[in-house]
Amino acid sequence: MEFKKLSALFLCTAVLSACGGEGELQTSAPPAPSGEGSYKVGDPYQIAGKWYTPKEDPDYNQVGIASWYGPDFHNKQTANGEIFNMNDLTAAHTTLPMPSYVRVTNLANNRSLILKINDRGPFVGNRIIDVSRRSAQLLGFEERGTTRVRVEAVSGPDAPVQVARSSEPPPLERQSVAKVEVATLEVLEPLQVETTPAQIAAIDPGPAAPEAGDEIFVQVGAYSQIGNASRAITAVKHLGSIAMEGVTLNGRKLYRVRIGPLHTTTSANAALEQVLALGHNTAKVVFD
Repeated sequence: MEFKKLSALFLCTAVLSACGGEGELQTSAPPAPSGEGSYKVGDPYQIAGKWYTPKEDPDYNQVGIASWYGPDFHNKQTANGEIFNMNDLTAAHTTLPMPSYVRVTNLANNRSLILKINDRGPFVGNRIIDVSRRSAQLLGFEERGTTRVRVEAVSGPDAPVQVARSSEPPPLERQSVAKVEVATLEVLEPLQVETTPAQIAAIDPGPAAPEAGDEIFVQVGAYSQIGNASRAITAVKHLGSIAMEGVTLNGRKLYRVRIGPLHTTTSANAALEQVLALGHNTAKVVFD
């Protein structure tokens, strides 16, 4: 969410809480320009009749509702002067310093991320944090739109991430599927991407699969038309081994395109970053 100045004495914000979904191939948002922000705590301010008092709070630890924001704010200025990029691991908070770092844990599946606070918000109901679209994808609640989370202040981007998984993952990720052979595909070398903890800072349990028998994939998308699925395959086949699967969801036949299996969630996160950059904005990491 962007925290805009409407005058020298009055602040207001626009709030976005949207649910993404699996769908047809989408065009990419333009790359966000670089923007240097400044450290900012800020003075008390009032929004919709409620007062907020920003402060440094290294012991911050709260449970509440998280939402996410994305395309409508991409490339726009955040409250501390940075440029919002919906594919970065960032978030908006009403009172924590900017920039500062928090560990956000989705209490529905126990996935955690380290996120940088660089914006103000959310200002809706009992929500306590508004995360970027990519963060919502990695935390596993993009489609739902909101989720219950724990938000903890941490010392920096390299703080440890608590990793665990729910025993009941989303239904779509664990359906039995009918494999669709794609005779024209080459099996390429596994994706190898150099990353840093600050760039990834996410759900990585190490070299073992998150649960016994699980495999890790990047799902590029799920398409109602096989032609769209084939075009997605062509666009991402240079990133690694590709599989297309046919699945019926709520009586609707879909064709899922996936990269993998990948060895760790770090490599999956790196692959996801490249897929998102190619314009496949519904892409996400899944376990199967």
